[in-house]
Amino acid sequence: MRRVWAAVPGAGVCRVLAVAAAVVALSACSPKHLIVQGIANEIASQGQAPEDDLVLAREASAFYLKLSESLLREVPENAKLSESVATGFTQYAYAFVAFEAEKLDATDSKTAQLLRERAARLYQRAHRHAMAALERSTPGFRQALESKKPADWPALRAEQVGLAYWAAASWGGFISLSKDKPDAVADLPLVVRLAQLAYAQNPAYGDGALAGLMGTLEAARAGGSRTQAVQYFEQAIALGAEHSAGPLVAKAEGIALPAGDRPAFEALLRQAISVATAHPDLQNAVMRERARWLLATADDLF
Repeated sequence: MRRVWAAVPGAGVCRVLAVAAAVVALSACSPKHLIVQGIANEIASQGQAPEDDLVLAREASAFYLKLSESLLREVPENAKLSESVATGFTQYAYAFVAFEAEKLDATDSKTAQLLRERAARLYQRAHRHAMAALERSTPGFRQALESKKPADWPALRAEQVGLAYWAAASWGGFISLSKDKPDAVADLPLVVRLAQLAYAQNPAYGDGALAGLMGTLEAARAGGSRTQAVQYFEQAIALGAEHSAGPLVAKAEGIALPAGDRPAFEALLRQAISVATAHPDLQNAVMRERARWLLATADDLF
């Protein structure tokens, strides 16, 4: 998913671990639930870290995700932590597992398939956390989403947009790796519906992240409008204020590649590399690596 990048273990984790260490000292006089809730809030509140070393981020992310998920089991009502966990698993699956599978496809198809299956499981894990949080805040959410009557569809509140975004993004990621499973593919209209509900509440969410997701889904769905997809991608690029490489890579893959437009494809990717280099952070580092790989394999794609 070419989106907002959540906190990466760094200075924030040091603070979290300091709080965790304090649990030992405080457990004799403080309720466990309040202590865990405090740690959970600390993790959920971490902003985007300046880390742009992908190897370091990958090595640290597994611990961070397991810690966050363990805390969430203790305080499942913490919606912000639910969103943080769903975010983390979605991004880890996309950047470090599914992408690795793509790179191995040509040389080691068996390992690539195993990685795709793992990425699909991680996407499912992210989706479960996000949907469980939506269900807790709006009982009957999934059933309402599945209704054939638009009047019955759930109306998202502003504070639910992030959860809905990550629920849709992880769901879409899972479906993209499950094209041989008709039951999974059949859920794509629900993914689109969920993203549309989030977009209706806050189209600018994530500095263009949601608009970019809308573009990707519009380009992928049966009967989708290429014109509408382009508009979503252009909105995403504008909202990113030219500091986010993600929408550029998404447009290259979602519009230029299917159209067989190699010049546009390569121009978008080079622009993405330039943006990522000028604005170093983890999200842009992921996109820069992907853009470089796509350029290097362009002869196989066209």
